[in-house]
Amino acid sequence: MSGGDATVAIEARALTKRFGMLTVVDAVDFRLSPGSKTALLGANGAGKTTLLGLLATLVTPSAGAAWIGGESLARPSAALRRRIGVLAHLPMLYEELSALENLTFFARLYGVREAPARIEELLRAVGLWRRRDEPTHVFSRGQHQRLALARALLHTPDVLLLDEPETGLDVAGVALLDELVLTAPGLTVLAATHRVDHVDSWAEGALRLDRGRLVEDTTDRGQSPAGATAAAAVPEGPR
Repeated sequence: MSGGDATVAIEARALTKRFGMLTVVDAVDFRLSPGSKTALLGANGAGKTTLLGLLATLVTPSAGAAWIGGESLARPSAALRRRIGVLAHLPMLYEELSALENLTFFARLYGVREAPARIEELLRAVGLWRRRDEPTHVFSRGQHQRLALARALLHTPDVLLLDEPETGLDVAGVALLDELVLTAPGLTVLAATHRVDHVDSWAEGALRLDRGRLVEDTTDRGQSPAGATAAAAVPEGPR
């Protein structure tokens, strides 16, 4: 398979993931432009979380390939991983550590320059600076999500992969998410969401999955396959 295109932010070609006999992501192809904001849609069990895991290098594909900025995800380097920010369905935080300690740990992991200033900037932005020394386990679900958002942005990634980012956020938290991520200029965003009422306020296009297959692509580089409306009729099932 030929190499990726450096002018494309995220690219997948025949990307596939099987767990035993079950195909969860089935030969998915798409290309996203730098700075684009894309919603990843589909019923529970459609393969959204697995697709994001493949692009985040957290899941190994069974077939196919993917690239970030033209760099293959097959053997991801530390430099490539620093280009990717992830906000997963779980916050991926150390509960026994404080908010400040969590971000300090991840700053060292990613080699963030001028880390103290960057950490303070983000903790103030997400409204947790005054609670920076409290252990994370005392935080509410919404505060966990705010801290996880700060962690995802800490190393100033080029690409941000989000799995249900509105989870646990109140109205003010969703507005903060919009400001820092969903409408932030220059940042490429692919976000799985069930908040279809919110999508029109930030997404420039959408990818829709149905049982692991891409059935609709309304991005600037995509074309909607036949049967694109089929996913709308798929009932909610296990994630």
